[in-house]
Amino acid sequence: DTECPFCKRFDTTLKQVMAKYGNQVAWVYRHYPLPMHSKATKEAEATECAAEQGGNTAFWRYVDRIFEVSPLNNGLDPNELPKIAEYIGLNKAKFEACLASGKFASKIQAHMQDMNKAGGSGTPFSVIVTPKGNIPVGGAVSFEQIESTIKSALGK
Repeated sequence: DTECPFCKRFDTTLKQVMAKYGNQVAWVYRHYPLPMHSKATKEAEATECAAEQGGNTAFWRYVDRIFEVSPLNNGLDPNELPKIAEYIGLNKAKFEACLASGKFASKIQAHMQDMNKAGGSGTPFSVIVTPKGNIPVGGAVSFEQIESTIKSALGK
């Protein structure tokens, strides 16, 4: 949820995880815009429009920029979405057409359904997938907490 202050904080933690364990773990992002953040669903679609134009790099740069400029808690002006696209080097007109089409709405809904099935009810919510089973991690846990879980999953 790109309007969630706890997601923003946990995003920083996951960047620490990737810096330390990047060759041993994968960070797979799933959207879960909460109903209380009515702007987050369109922002999720915007990240997918960024990815359509510029791949994973554009997706992550777009998410990073939202967290940089958003006051969070439904505070980001939707008019900023194309500006963010332009800021990260995307074609603004193509981005706007994609966002207006709503073509990624069903993908966002599918991600939300997957999270519900995985037991998530709030954000952030993570699942560490291991050969021995899945480990759910709810909330914006600290780097030390998530690292302990990762070390256990890696058998360290």
